[in-house]
Amino acid sequence: MNRTLLVTGGAGFIGSNFIRRWLDDHPGDRLVNLDALTYAGNRATLRDLETRDDYRFVHGDVRDAGLLGQLFEEEGFDTVVHFAAESHVDRSILGPSAFVETNVRGTFVLLEAARAAWSPAPENARFLHVSTDEVYGTLSPEDPPWTEASPYEPSSPYSATKAASDHLVRSYIHTFDLPALITHCTNNYGPYQFPEKLIPLMTLNALMGKPLPIYGDGLQVRDWLHVEDHCDAITAVIERGRIGETYDVASGEGHTNLEIVHRILACVDRLHPEQAPRDHLITHVTDRLGHDRRYAIDPAKIATELGWRPRHEFESGIEATVAWYLNNEGWWTRILDGSYRD
Repeated sequence: MNRTLLVTGGAGFIGSNFIRRWLDDHPGDRLVNLDALTYAGNRATLRDLETRDDYRFVHGDVRDAGLLGQLFEEEGFDTVVHFAAESHVDRSILGPSAFVETNVRGTFVLLEAARAAWSPAPENARFLHVSTDEVYGTLSPEDPPWTEASPYEPSSPYSATKAASDHLVRSYIHTFDLPALITHCTNNYGPYQFPEKLIPLMTLNALMGKPLPIYGDGLQVRDWLHVEDHCDAITAVIERGRIGETYDVASGEGHTNLEIVHRILACVDRLHPEQAPRDHLITHVTDRLGHDRRYAIDPAKIATELGWRPRHEFESGIEATVAWYLNNEGWWTRILDGSYRD
């Protein structure tokens, strides 16, 4: 059965990768990408799709109830994939208001639009809310990984607003029988990630001989998942997930931030040896306020129920990712000089 999808935030890192993958794998489906094109949204990432009949880009805000109602009426969506979110912890510390507006209010307005359009909901209707492992808080080195049953203990304005949006989605499942599901994912890496994030930032700084700023001792541990594996997990949840359920998505590969930076440097030094070695560029800076020490989640549920497992190994995945940035200077230079906003 063909689907008509509304993807919010599809001009961002994970959303743009998901759109490409979905359209490649689902001929006959139609997809509308709604994005406000804030600083992290880059329409050029998917510009080549705009001549296709199965893809439509709409420049708009997920908080715009009138626009959402119009789109649901025009397109007859049976599937919503909700990526749109402010997602950078540092920015949430500097300015929490935007996170409340987009992550909480935006999710509420979208839920209301889906509820109004799906009364009753089509049999195959799905509303997938893409969330984060950060809602669970932080772990000590000896703690077991989180599961879907772990309590929420968010510790930044970003994670608190994502936790709030999760609760809103669950309330609509329980109260209004909205056919919704939630995913929590670990740190993603791969092509088209905005350069303020760790892996592209360190890659490009190393290439340009700039300092590589590492918070504190750099021993904060994160689980890293290739964005293509995340997109496959989202697809599995849409197609086979049980309505009302939450699925945690992870690779099970934990690495410290310092390890990640050294791996990036090794890749850059090998691919561009003229300035190697670059280890002297590592610079430890004052730690971030409330910096969570360790994240780890258990993906056993999605593996057992839906048969999803990551295909990318981190060692080869990080090398391919670094190579992608080094080979796509035209994409990231437009971000660094601001011309992508024109």
